[in-house]
Amino acid sequence: MSDMKFSIGIDLGTTHTALSYVDLELAEGEEAPPTVFNIPQLVSQGSVDARALLPSFLYLPHGSEGEQPLPWDAKRAYAVGEYARARGADAPMRVIASAKSWLCHQGIDRRAEVLPVVPAGAAVEGELAKLSPVEVSRRYLTHLKEAWNQKHKGDEKFEKQEIVLTVPASFDAAARDLTAEAARAAGIEHLILLEEPQAALYSWIEQSHGKWRKQVKVGDVILVIDVGGGTTDFSAIAVQEQGGALELHRIAVGDHILLGGDNMDLALAHVLRQKLEASGKQLDPWQAQGLVHAARAAKEQLLAREDLASAPIAIAGKSSKLVGGALRTELTRDELLNILVNGFFPKVEASARPVTRARVGLTQLGLAYAQDPGITRHLAAFLARQAAATAGMAGFAAQGSRTLLHPTAVIFNGGVMKGTPLRERILETLNDWLVSEGGAPARVLEGTDLDLSVARGAAYYGYAKRGKGVRIRGGTARAYYVGIEGAVPAVPGLEPPISAMCVAPFGIEEGSAAGTAPAELGLVVGEPVRFKFFGSTVRRDDRVGTILERWGDGELEELSPIEATLPAEGRRAGEVVPVKLASSVTEVGTLTLEAVPNSGPERWKLELNVREPE
Repeated sequence: MSDMKFSIGIDLGTTHTALSYVDLELAEGEEAPPTVFNIPQLVSQGSVDARALLPSFLYLPHGSEGEQPLPWDAKRAYAVGEYARARGADAPMRVIASAKSWLCHQGIDRRAEVLPVVPAGAAVEGELAKLSPVEVSRRYLTHLKEAWNQKHKGDEKFEKQEIVLTVPASFDAAARDLTAEAARAAGIEHLILLEEPQAALYSWIEQSHGKWRKQVKVGDVILVIDVGGGTTDFSAIAVQEQGGALELHRIAVGDHILLGGDNMDLALAHVLRQKLEASGKQLDPWQAQGLVHAARAAKEQLLAREDLASAPIAIAGKSSKLVGGALRTELTRDELLNILVNGFFPKVEASARPVTRARVGLTQLGLAYAQDPGITRHLAAFLARQAAATAGMAGFAAQGSRTLLHPTAVIFNGGVMKGTPLRERILETLNDWLVSEGGAPARVLEGTDLDLSVARGAAYYGYAKRGKGVRIRGGTARAYYVGIEGAVPAVPGLEPPISAMCVAPFGIEEGSAAGTAPAELGLVVGEPVRFKFFGSTVRRDDRVGTILERWGDGELEELSPIEATLPAEGRRAGEVVPVKLASSVTEVGTLTLEAVPNSGPERWKLELNVREPE
């Protein structure tokens, strides 16, 4: 580790991927400015350019299109980046987008070849070899490695550096493990996973040039609002004092909310489709898919340039009435702001909560989007759920009659937050809630690049963890529990009760042992069994071995189970072995359990990862 030349940070985003690095030989003190690496990529057929952002899109060309050459691979059969994104309007069925959202989809086998998803009734010319979400992620990371290695040789090669790869704070253990799997398949040997909101805060610290301590004080709660292409993440960081110095402690993380720019693109495409159909133009499934890509491009154009009143929309025409022509319309700024501001950031009371609806029994294969698009309602639910997060902490105001956690400062992150009206609406709504409960309005901590802050912060973290910069303390974002089946007589129609035993407390640092639970349990070996796991973002005081017989709504969330047949190792199949559980958390956030028998040399190990139930 000490002989590595660079700390490399990667933001593997839903919409864009970015890479930044710190030269460890040149960095001094807290002022270790990360350098953004411009990534060579196809920007049009046969044309390569190096850009700060690599759009997270993958294009699978028709056989007649030939190779998609890169400087390091003249025979490349696919394209990622700018050209792949541009092909979305013309060949949408051959473009893979939002692979990161699919990577955390618990309802599918994420190693299965399911992308791109072709809507019912849509035709695709020629063969189309599909890919898994893990494989798509691997290809993005491989592109970064190859681009880096084109310029760096010997000890500076990509695989010889420490790579800090970011994930949403709300990613569960399964999604984290899959991300790590894709990284390892891409040749990343020295990997650390870092939560995106923390990376954004690290970027703010770095870009303050050591002045961050003058902008916050003990008792501050920093709310990170991260709205990206696929997800909405909320995190809270408390400013505390230790030995006379300020420290930052991550105290709360929100649920995984599949709600972001992708949802907004679909909403805009719906309005645009209504405009086209009102003028007598009908869209087939192929064109409807292309319209979503066109809506995304128009949205980004209007949010980036406040002087534009509208952005043109053009979709290749395929019907007999439009041979050689195109379907044309426009997205106006007024339409954009009405849909995004009022639809996704409505002004609501602090008591508002996300609305759920009854699901239809059959649905097409797709992402498990949040049912309520109101991001402000999700924010209200997060702050209410974490109202007691600072209880008992020195320097923090007593909760009293407050129903919400009261942030004193806000950091915005994510490409969606580039829209000034969107940031203003969130801040206005949040401050209305705080003032109504007798609190002070929250202020905005400026200075982060919403496109590049996560990659920059990840690179800075790799530097800071060597003891040379500021560290944010926090550890795991959840407490973890394993399900224990009660030993009761069989009763017709009554399932045995399940209790939950804490095996990893909230905030345990990655790469450390959690301890051994004192309770003796019975482990079934030699036959197929299912292990249940739970997580909690609100139970902060449970220690290893704490057993919950009951829990309230929202206290525990059931995670993906593990199905396994543990080796009998000389015992009979189905034997129940008395054991105690020892647990630890790896550097990439995977929970590892080791069942240790009361006597004998055996050890049975389980990792809370992505072994899908069959």
